[in-house]
Amino acid sequence: MKAIVSGGGTGGHIYPAVSIIEELKDRDKNIEILYIGKINSMESEIIPKMDLNFKGIRVEGLPRKLNKKSLRSLKELIFGLKQSRKLIKEFKPDIVIGTGGFVTGPVLLNASLMKYKTYFHEQNSYPGVTNKILSRFVNKYFVTFEESIKYFKKPQNAIVTGNPIRNRFKNIELIKDKTYSEYGLKKDIKTVFSFGGSNGSVILNKTIKNLLNSSKEHNEFQIIHVTGSDNYEEFISGISKKQLSENKIFPYLKDIQKAYSVADLVITSSGAITLAELAFLGLPSILVPKSYTTENHQVHNAREFEKVGASKVILEKELNENLLYDSIMEIVSDEEKIEQMQNAAKTLATPNAAKTIVDEIFKDIK
Repeated sequence: MKAIVSGGGTGGHIYPAVSIIEELKDRDKNIEILYIGKINSMESEIIPKMDLNFKGIRVEGLPRKLNKKSLRSLKELIFGLKQSRKLIKEFKPDIVIGTGGFVTGPVLLNASLMKYKTYFHEQNSYPGVTNKILSRFVNKYFVTFEESIKYFKKPQNAIVTGNPIRNRFKNIELIKDKTYSEYGLKKDIKTVFSFGGSNGSVILNKTIKNLLNSSKEHNEFQIIHVTGSDNYEEFISGISKKQLSENKIFPYLKDIQKAYSVADLVITSSGAITLAELAFLGLPSILVPKSYTTENHQVHNAREFEKVGASKVILEKELNENLLYDSIMEIVSDEEKIEQMQNAAKTLATPNAAKTIVDEIFKDIK
């Protein structure tokens, strides 16, 4: 079998694609996969390192309002349509799967018009414009949240699957003791893991730095914090050696499963893939949704977790070190609350999402 997979721009689009690819490879050891992403992008760095065939195309998202960038974006989109059509024609796939990002638009649209079997997965409760348009054309589409179906065309083609999770998150308890030792953390106090998505969060960085520099004692917990590669040097400047020795600060964390393995509480933004990981692992969380995302989809995502008691939500405009400290203490000082939040998170887990997606695709092929 031959499959084209496309998705990019952020880890939230790339890693669901990786999960689906892992499942496809488990089903068909001889499968040929071509990953189409944007040139000079996050996926252009990540995917080739996974020993996958990657081809880049030129594409930009069209602005929501007409402005001076519109002409350039339209020009890039036309290039992307031509390039993706050529790649599809040469590769001759059996299936084409998209996981979001502007790059999936020309790929799936061309594949659909060329009468190939086409599918996409939507991670967020409020879908992006690209997938809204593509729902008119694809054979089936997969969603994480049932409530998102109302935003698409052809609801009869929708299947609720949840978010696919990478294999690296299975059995992470086996690396817990080794991670404590590697990170130099204490086992007898709670561990709080904070990060702001693939590129970090300026607001979360500022708040965590203020918390570390404040006069408040936090002997009840230790912090693992990921700043984002571009923010690391600025973050660690001005933090005492004592705080840097008692907590663990990373610019970027390739093996995020290590931090998850020792975490009692996670502080993060509410990207859909991160939430799927928290649910799968049953981790309590404090969610700080990014306010600038499309149609505030991170706020929608976070509220779903808050609704069942898996998370506490703090909006960016409300966040400060005092509120964050109080919120952390409210959770880590109460074992019963931790257990309740763990159980609530697990109710939102969809460990078989990738399997369900591939099952449905294989039904069509057969």
